[in-house]
Amino acid sequence: MEGLAMLRQLIGQLQELLQFYHSHPPPPPAPPAHHQLPLTLASSHQRWCFKDIDDNSADDFYGLVIAAGRSGNCRMTEACVLPPVKKPRKERNRGKLSGSAAATEAMDEEMWKDFPEDLFEAVIARLPIATFFRFRAVCQKWNSLLNSETFALYRAQVPQTTPWFYTITHDMVSSGAIYDPSSNKWYHPSISSQPVRLLVLPVASAGGLVCLLDFSHKNFFVCNPLTRSFKELPARSVELWSRVAVGMTLNGSSASGGYKILCLGCDGEYEVYDSIENSWTHPRSMPSTIKLPLTLKHRSQAVSIDNFVYFMRSDPEGIMSYNMVTGIWNEFIVPSPRHLTDHTLADFGGRLMLVGLLTKNAATCVCIWELQKMTLLWKEVDRMPNIWCLEFYGKHVRMNCLGNKGLLMLSLRSRQMNRLVTYDVTSKEWLKVPVLPRGRKRQWITSGTAFYPCPTAVA
Repeated sequence: MEGLAMLRQLIGQLQELLQFYHSHPPPPPAPPAHHQLPLTLASSHQRWCFKDIDDNSADDFYGLVIAAGRSGNCRMTEACVLPPVKKPRKERNRGKLSGSAAATEAMDEEMWKDFPEDLFEAVIARLPIATFFRFRAVCQKWNSLLNSETFALYRAQVPQTTPWFYTITHDMVSSGAIYDPSSNKWYHPSISSQPVRLLVLPVASAGGLVCLLDFSHKNFFVCNPLTRSFKELPARSVELWSRVAVGMTLNGSSASGGYKILCLGCDGEYEVYDSIENSWTHPRSMPSTIKLPLTLKHRSQAVSIDNFVYFMRSDPEGIMSYNMVTGIWNEFIVPSPRHLTDHTLADFGGRLMLVGLLTKNAATCVCIWELQKMTLLWKEVDRMPNIWCLEFYGKHVRMNCLGNKGLLMLSLRSRQMNRLVTYDVTSKEWLKVPVLPRGRKRQWITSGTAFYPCPTAVA
């Protein structure tokens, strides 16, 4: 009790001192040593450092606070420190203007006008994608960087880190929606060249480009969702197929060297599109060793690793591969794990992964497997946390895998539930993604594909 009384007395003294200093001239000399406080008012005033926040910088300030909290710089180590009185907006704006004017005067025009152009482009090429597109609005010169060959070379040297996701919602909005995992934000692109009301699905990607297929399986399109670059591919040479699987690879290290698209039907017919020739070719028939017809997994996407495209089939259970350079097919009998549904292939650094729903009795869980090359068997490497799986208990859950490039996006849906989840294969981290809002309802995702954002890729 005695300690509590002393603490209350200390708080009262601080409040009196604060009122005194905000209503009087500079403070008097410090009191004698036996009356000094653990933290003097002068030192506390010098230690306050606040960023000016307006309505447009709320998100940035929130990120700043979160980052400080994670790094441990915002620990409460000093007791009874009261916040300063908020200054009027005019005084804060006056301080901003004076500070910016001083910074402008400090710039040496003679030095900065000779800044090397190639070094300037090398720095801009390493900016995050969202930041780069904000920089384009500064001036015409920066906006023209997308057409610069040297800038494209610098951008190609930047290692690919986190993929983005191009998705289509259940209401079939033709422009789709893009999710950026690094900023946890959704974007809604508008591709002006795309035909109005055309219903398309993203089915594959390579080099920053996304391949789209319409519902009739007749028309193919390629676009860069970031720059609105859009191209309709020529018509295929064979008759339509009821169900197809699509894979996409690059001819080189970037989209500037061209790309190829493989379209495979259940009857074994397939065609290959070459962007350099701008035409489809109908190669020779599939090897007789491969059993026909192909029971292609409807929900499974193709996985592209170097020049190879991998598909899943159900009867017999296994994996098919096609070499885009040599035109050689291979088939591997790989039995799927028991009680598995809605499974699809994924890629992690050149290793084949499998993600699917493991359902037994009334329990359902999302599991991750890796293909063992020596035994051609699936080995479980991770599964969703049990506390999340409890939400699925007793429910008929369906799952779509919307990305398969090291960072997986999973759409989990039932009558009572609508969830989006990402899984990082490297860190084995599960995260929940905000579901797209629309009025009072939340949209659910029907299909999608992962792509590495590249502002210089041209369809």
